This record gives sequence, C-alpha cells and structure tokens, in this order.
Amino acid sequence: MIFQTIRKQNPLIHCITNYVVANFQANGLLAIGASPVMADDSHEVEEMVAIASGFLINIGTLNERMKESMLLAGKKANALGIPVILDPVAAGATTYRKQTVQQLLEEIKFAAIRCNIGELAAIANVEWQQKGVDSGSGSISLELEAQQVAQLYNCIVIVTGEKDFITDGEHQQWVTGGNSQMTEITGTGCLLSAICCASYVSGKKLFDQLVETLSLYKKVAERAASSTQYIGDFQIAVLNELHRLSKGGEE
Repeated sequence: MIFQTIRKQNPLIHCITNYVVANFQANGLLAIGASPVMADDSHEVEEMVAIASGFLINIGTLNERMKESMLLAGKKANALGIPVILDPVAAGATTYRKQTVQQLLEEIKFAAIRCNIGELAAIANVEWQQKGVDSGSGSISLELEAQQVAQLYNCIVIVTGEKDFITDGEHQQWVTGGNSQMTEITGTGCLLSAICCASYVSGKKLFDQLVETLSLYKKVAERAASSTQYIGDFQIAVLNELHRLSKGGEE
C-alpha cells in the first residue's frame, strides 16, 4: 500500500501553500509518515527545496511575496530533478490567479497538477464560472481537456470531485467512492495534493501510485464519515484514518 511505503521512506515534502490549510496539510502528511516543511520566504526556499524529496505549490492565498518564492523554489527543484506538484486553487476566479498559474506553468516543469474541474477549465482556457475556491459551473469535456493539458505540459493531471479522473495524456482512469462531507471542511483537496506529492516521490510506478492514492483517499472519506456525524470531528477522523492506513490498517 502506497501510504505504508510513504511511512517507510519518510519523504520531506516542501510546501509553499496557503495559510488557511497549512496546519491541516502538515498534520495530514505527518499522519502518513511524511515530513512536512512549510517554508515560503524567498531568502530560504531554494535552500530548503534542495533538501526535499518533493515540492508542492498551492496558490490558495496567493500574493506577490509568495509568488516570487514559488518561482524561485520551483526552478531550483527543476534544476535538481525534484518533482514539483501544482495545486492551482481557484485559478479561474480572478485575472491575477489565472495569469500567475500560466506563468508558473511556463516557467516551472510540473510532475503533476491536482485540481478541480473549474481550475482545469481555467488552465485549459475554457469558458467557466468559478465560485471562489469552489469548482463553480460551466460546460467542459473533462476527459478531453485533462488529456490535452497532460500532453501539453507533459505531466499527470488529476481532476478531483464526486468522481476523480487521472490521466498522463495516454492512460486514464476514473476513481469512485468517497463522501460529500469532504466538501464541508476546508483543506481536504489541498491535503490530497500534498499526499499526492508524497506518493509521487515514493516509488517508480507513478501513475499507479497516484491512482491508488486517490482510491485510498476516497476510502478515508468513507470511513471518517461512518465514524462520526459531526463535521468538526470529521476532520480529526480523516487524520486518524490516514494514520491507521499508513500503519497497515485494513482498507
């Protein structure tokens, strides 16, 4: 199981992420045995990413200071062959976000992009009405656009929602399951991006590892929802389930 592999390898995952979810992401990575570091100052990000196993860029609370750090660390990671994952939070909500994501994609080579359907639409330049950080509404051929983005940027594209879709531009797979309570607390998608980063760097069967990660995360949601009826407890239950599975608990 990929979560157990992550625990054995204990990869250092450098996250330049948003302050709404930084704590949840860090605890989620710790729950599966990874080591998180959330350094985002331009004076140290190149040095920090140089000792990391993987690097996550999450634009949830985007600002110019953070953007500079993302570009510095991303280019340094590329130079050192360290995989970089992009979470383009609310990429289509504002012009600034959309332009920033395009700049990141132009200047940094990403190993994978983890997004929702609205963020995919923004990257693919498809007409879409994004609702803040939520996916919003519109019409898009998800499979086709995801494949084209994967081919264009030579990366794996993961589009999460009620059902998850993953493609490397050649292979593709849908992943079902989960529970709607995951949408009622903040940070579950952001945490998944961080876990995908840890998963990516923990083996050589990259596509299969990420498919398994998505499937396990759906199971985490199901088991967490079955263990509590209260939304505050649900977030704790998610961390508990991640920890249990990484320690060899039954799926």
